[in-house]
Amino acid sequence: MKSVDWETLRLFLHVLAATVWVGGQLVLAALVPALRSAGQGVTATAARAFNRVAWPAFGVLVVTGVWNVVAVDDTSDAFQHTLMLKYVLVLASGVTALVHQRASSRATMAVFGALTGLCALGALFVGVLLAQ
Repeated sequence: MKSVDWETLRLFLHVLAATVWVGGQLVLAALVPALRSAGQGVTATAARAFNRVAWPAFGVLVVTGVWNVVAVDDTSDAFQHTLMLKYVLVLASGVTALVHQRASSRATMAVFGALTGLCALGALFVGVLLAQ
């Protein structure tokens, strides 16, 4: 069996946190219609429960993301430009999630929920691109 090192732990934590942040958003979005039909307030209760796991996962993503950048020794312009795009998408994902969480109208929740998901998926894609 291969040995476990810090790089393995760093990548595991990053992928685990991305699974919760991005995957959880996709699952919750798919469940919203069923949750709405289950009764008043069920969707909000599920969203609050998800946020108790999602925000810590986002924090782990940021910390392990910084750790990933420090561990990689690539100063090429292409890598740096791609990394800047990743930063923008991660920031946008967090900000739009916060606006979505604090929104009071259904329209605002829908728009910022969609933007959060798109930014999170974009950050995930760019992260895979950076790993190549």
